[in-house]
Amino acid sequence: MSRLPPLIALRAFEAVGRTGSVRAAGQELGVSHTVVSRHVHNLETRLQARLLAPHGRGVELTAEGATFHAEIVRAFEIIAQAAIALGQERRRTLDIWCMPGLANWRLLPRIGDLAAQLAGHEIILNPTLARPNLERGEADAEIVFLAAADARPGRTAELLACPRMFPVASPGFCARFGRPETLADLVRLPLIHEESTAQWAAWLAAAGHAPHTPLHGPCLWHAHLAAEAARLGQGVALTNGILAAEELHAGTLLELCTSDVTMGGYYLVALAARDRDPALRALRGWLADIFGETGAKNAPVPPN
Repeated sequence: MSRLPPLIALRAFEAVGRTGSVRAAGQELGVSHTVVSRHVHNLETRLQARLLAPHGRGVELTAEGATFHAEIVRAFEIIAQAAIALGQERRRTLDIWCMPGLANWRLLPRIGDLAAQLAGHEIILNPTLARPNLERGEADAEIVFLAAADARPGRTAELLACPRMFPVASPGFCARFGRPETLADLVRLPLIHEESTAQWAAWLAAAGHAPHTPLHGPCLWHAHLAAEAARLGQGVALTNGILAAEELHAGTLLELCTSDVTMGGYYLVALAARDRDPALRALRGWLADIFGETGAKNAPVPPN
């Protein structure tokens, strides 16, 4: 076994090769990008081969790196399948990875309903922006917001909802600043962003308004944090009728500049080989109930 490279270096290389980004690999592995870079560099030194090359803002696999990466992926999948088989003999689990806002605001209050349907299963709901490697057994299913369906072979991507995206603010904020009558009025208000200003820029373009100056405002990374900041009167956030259904219904958030803009949908992603798995079928039904309820509240709200 002395010829085997360190597993931590192999994990770092596999993640970088799959994501095309040292920073994204670090976020997935829970370490800094400098640590990931050091592991990959040490692996290249040990193998005396160049595995990665710069590409745009990220990296790409070299020819040697692509060949080695394919073998590493295959080896990790073998280990993962062995772990899954062993774990299934000891306990039954349903491991779900989900975007934090949807998990915290919409799924968590109803998790008991799913547990009741799956007596004998341990339900694991993991709020995360990272995407699991389903083939390696990191999760049983993923609930994610995508611009288009996940088309990777061997997977199913079931569209749960394609909600409208629209700006929201609190009643107190609207009382102080007034409700915008046009999109030009809207962009002059304090805007709240997620990881960058790109989402607001894309929404405005789709709504028919291209700002002449750069957009500004705090970046809070998560959709539910942006919506919560809007609820607290900090500015205007983009949200949808699924995530903010209860707040819109209660009037703690108000929809501004009603539009029919959509920017993707919520998908349930799982392995096609497990399509008839009873636990996944129960999960589909549970999600259909939740999205059906919130979808009924997703109609445009006229201004007061």
